[in-house]
Amino acid sequence: MIEQAGADALELNIYYIPTDPALTGAEVEQMYLDVVRDVKANISIPLAVKVGPFFSSFANMAMRLAKAGADGLVIFNRFYQPDFDLERLEVVPNLTLSNSHELRLPLRWVSILYGKVPVDFAITRGVHTYEDVLKGVMAGASVTMMASELLRNGVQRIGLIVQEVARWLEEHEYQSLMQARGSMSQQNVAEPAAFERANYMKVLQSWKFDPTGVLLR
Repeated sequence: MIEQAGADALELNIYYIPTDPALTGAEVEQMYLDVVRDVKANISIPLAVKVGPFFSSFANMAMRLAKAGADGLVIFNRFYQPDFDLERLEVVPNLTLSNSHELRLPLRWVSILYGKVPVDFAITRGVHTYEDVLKGVMAGASVTMMASELLRNGVQRIGLIVQEVARWLEEHEYQSLMQARGSMSQQNVAEPAAFERANYMKVLQSWKFDPTGVLLR
């Protein structure tokens, strides 16, 4: 029905939390793949699939989704967690808007998968500034999506961010945004292993204390 109404593409948002201890990871993955195949078999427009990161091997799952018919992957679903009301003793919904720190997870995975899995990528978590947009594209994303930033500061932010992206590209002598796409992906950076190792000691050493014990950055 959406295709017949004139849509150019479809985003399939698979939002499923497996709570049955008897349900295996393989069974959950198969459910995702079956849904994608069924939808793809019944439409002729491109299909993007929005998924969460909670797979034991996300790289493998990304490739299997592509083979099942996904033309694009939207990374990642943001699962909203319930909270407790201690006065009424109820489980209540709780909406917390994202921030730029949440960009790190999708940024890492798009960087790793770009050029390896034959789909377009969209980043849909933690995009708030023109720097976030540029980082997403340089990781390999064709699209960066923004919601929390617009809820906080209004839709006029879109035009401002587009202007800031254009200014940055001009200052850094890029001919187009497409020229920047994938330039910071794992296959194009000087140290590709940086996306895979923990770098735990290096991260800790990046934090400094002054003689009084105050944390500096």
